[in-house]
Amino acid sequence: MSGLPASFDPENPDNLEDIEKQFAVKAVQQMGTYWSLLEAIPAQKLKLTQFDDEILSKFYELFPEYDKESISILDEEKLKSKESKERWREYIKNFEDRVEDFNFGTLVRKDVSKEYSEENTIFVVRIQFYAIELMRNKLGLNDWVCKK
Repeated sequence: MSGLPASFDPENPDNLEDIEKQFAVKAVQQMGTYWSLLEAIPAQKLKLTQFDDEILSKFYELFPEYDKESISILDEEKLKSKESKERWREYIKNFEDRVEDFNFGTLVRKDVSKEYSEENTIFVVRIQFYAIELMRNKLGLNDWVCKK
Protein backbone atom coordinates (compact mmCIF):
# COMPACT_ATOMS: atom_id res chain seq x y z
CA MET A 1 0.00 0.00 0.00
CA SER A 2 1.43 3.36 -0.93
CA GLY A 3 2.17 5.76 1.87
CA LEU A 4 3.59 3.12 4.21
CA PRO A 5 7.26 3.31 5.13
CA ALA A 6 9.59 0.72 3.59
CA SER A 7 10.32 -0.57 7.09
CA PHE A 8 6.63 -1.23 7.83
CA ASP A 9 6.09 -4.46 9.78
CA PRO A 10 2.45 -5.62 9.40
CA GLU A 11 2.79 -7.84 12.47
CA ASN A 12 3.74 -4.86 14.67
CA PRO A 13 2.22 -1.70 13.24
CA ASP A 14 3.11 1.44 15.15
CA ASN A 15 0.02 3.47 14.43
CA LEU A 16 -3.11 1.55 13.48
CA GLU A 17 -5.16 4.73 13.43
CA ASP A 18 -3.10 6.17 10.54
CA ILE A 19 -3.40 2.91 8.61
CA GLU A 20 -7.17 2.81 9.19
CA LYS A 21 -7.45 6.39 7.93
CA GLN A 22 -5.56 5.47 4.75
CA PHE A 23 -7.93 2.53 4.16
CA ALA A 24 -10.93 4.80 4.80
CA VAL A 25 -9.64 7.39 2.32
CA LYS A 26 -9.19 4.67 -0.32
CA ALA A 27 -12.71 3.33 0.33
CA VAL A 28 -14.24 6.80 -0.01
CA GLN A 29 -12.29 7.44 -3.23
CA GLN A 30 -13.55 4.15 -4.68
CA MET A 31 -17.11 5.03 -3.61
CA GLY A 32 -16.90 8.39 -5.39
CA THR A 33 -15.48 6.85 -8.53
CA TYR A 34 -18.20 4.20 -8.66
CA TRP A 35 -20.96 6.77 -8.11
CA SER A 36 -19.56 8.91 -10.93
CA LEU A 37 -19.62 5.89 -13.23
CA LEU A 38 -23.24 5.14 -12.29
CA GLU A 39 -24.15 8.75 -13.09
CA ALA A 40 -22.43 8.63 -16.48
CA ILE A 41 -23.11 5.12 -17.80
CA PRO A 42 -26.30 3.05 -17.67
CA ALA A 43 -25.56 0.50 -14.96
CA GLN A 44 -26.50 -2.48 -17.11
CA LYS A 45 -23.68 -1.52 -19.52
CA LEU A 46 -21.10 -0.95 -16.80
CA LYS A 47 -18.16 -3.35 -16.60
CA LEU A 48 -16.42 -3.40 -13.21
CA THR A 49 -13.69 -6.01 -13.83
CA GLN A 50 -12.55 -8.39 -16.54
CA PHE A 51 -14.08 -11.16 -14.40
CA ASP A 52 -17.62 -9.75 -14.08
CA ASP A 53 -19.36 -12.77 -15.59
CA GLU A 54 -17.46 -15.20 -13.39
CA ILE A 55 -17.95 -13.08 -10.24
CA LEU A 56 -21.69 -12.98 -10.87
CA SER A 57 -21.98 -16.63 -11.86
CA LYS A 58 -20.15 -17.81 -8.73
CA PHE A 59 -22.27 -15.45 -6.61
CA TYR A 60 -25.49 -16.97 -7.99
CA GLU A 61 -24.09 -20.44 -7.37
CA LEU A 62 -22.92 -19.92 -3.79
CA PHE A 63 -25.58 -17.44 -2.64
CA PRO A 64 -28.81 -18.57 -4.32
CA GLU A 65 -30.89 -16.92 -1.60
CA TYR A 66 -30.13 -13.47 -3.01
CA ASP A 67 -32.99 -12.29 -5.17
CA LYS A 68 -34.14 -8.87 -6.37
CA GLU A 69 -35.61 -7.98 -2.98
CA SER A 70 -32.69 -9.09 -0.79
CA ILE A 71 -30.08 -7.51 -3.07
CA SER A 72 -32.06 -4.24 -3.19
CA ILE A 73 -31.98 -3.74 0.57
CA LEU A 74 -29.11 -5.54 2.24
CA ASP A 75 -29.52 -7.02 5.69
CA GLU A 76 -26.24 -6.08 7.36
CA GLU A 77 -26.66 -8.54 10.23
CA LYS A 78 -27.31 -11.40 7.82
CA LEU A 79 -24.45 -10.29 5.54
CA LYS A 80 -22.00 -10.24 8.45
CA SER A 81 -23.24 -13.25 10.41
CA LYS A 82 -20.72 -15.92 11.33
CA GLU A 83 -22.23 -18.35 8.80
CA SER A 84 -22.29 -15.73 6.07
CA LYS A 85 -18.67 -14.70 6.70
CA GLU A 86 -17.60 -18.33 6.31
CA ARG A 87 -19.48 -18.63 3.02
CA TRP A 88 -17.98 -15.37 1.76
CA ARG A 89 -14.48 -16.61 2.63
CA GLU A 90 -15.09 -19.62 0.36
CA TYR A 91 -16.38 -17.31 -2.37
CA ILE A 92 -13.40 -14.97 -2.08
CA LYS A 93 -10.91 -17.82 -2.57
CA ASN A 94 -12.09 -18.06 -6.18
CA PHE A 95 -10.74 -14.60 -6.97
CA GLU A 96 -7.88 -13.83 -4.58
CA ASP A 97 -5.12 -14.40 -7.14
CA ARG A 98 -6.90 -12.69 -10.01
CA VAL A 99 -8.98 -9.71 -8.91
CA GLU A 100 -6.90 -6.70 -7.91
CA ASP A 101 -7.56 -5.39 -4.39
CA PHE A 102 -10.14 -8.18 -3.88
CA ASN A 103 -9.94 -7.84 -0.09
CA PHE A 104 -9.70 -4.05 0.24
CA GLY A 105 -12.40 -2.44 2.32
CA THR A 106 -15.14 -0.87 0.24
CA LEU A 107 -18.46 0.81 0.89
CA VAL A 108 -21.68 -0.61 -0.50
CA ARG A 109 -25.12 0.96 -0.17
CA LYS A 110 -27.61 -0.88 2.06
CA ASP A 111 -30.58 0.38 0.03
CA VAL A 112 -29.97 0.50 -3.72
CA SER A 113 -32.72 3.12 -4.18
CA LYS A 114 -30.78 5.70 -2.15
CA GLU A 115 -27.49 7.52 -2.57
CA TYR A 116 -24.42 6.86 -0.44
CA SER A 117 -24.73 8.32 3.04
CA GLU A 118 -23.44 7.47 6.49
CA GLU A 119 -26.70 5.67 7.28
CA ASN A 120 -26.84 3.88 3.93
CA THR A 121 -23.42 2.23 3.77
CA ILE A 122 -21.94 -1.07 4.84
CA PHE A 123 -18.21 -1.75 4.93
CA VAL A 124 -17.43 -4.89 2.88
CA VAL A 125 -14.45 -6.29 0.99
CA ARG A 126 -14.11 -5.36 -2.66
CA ILE A 127 -15.11 -8.76 -4.08
CA GLN A 128 -18.37 -8.63 -2.07
CA PHE A 129 -18.99 -5.16 -3.47
CA TYR A 130 -18.44 -6.45 -7.00
CA ALA A 131 -20.82 -9.39 -6.53
CA ILE A 132 -23.57 -7.24 -5.01
CA GLU A 133 -23.25 -4.35 -7.46
CA LEU A 134 -22.95 -6.59 -10.51
CA MET A 135 -26.23 -8.27 -9.57
CA ARG A 136 -27.85 -4.91 -8.88
CA ASN A 137 -26.66 -3.61 -12.24
CA LYS A 138 -27.82 -6.69 -14.13
CA LEU A 139 -31.27 -6.36 -12.57
CA GLY A 140 -31.43 -2.67 -13.49
CA LEU A 141 -31.60 -1.57 -9.86
CA ASN A 142 -28.96 1.15 -10.34
CA ASP A 143 -30.42 2.53 -13.60
CA TRP A 144 -32.12 5.37 -11.72
CA VAL A 145 -28.76 6.95 -10.91
CA CYS A 146 -27.88 7.64 -14.57
CA LYS A 147 -31.42 8.80 -15.34
CA LYS A 148 -31.41 11.24 -12.41
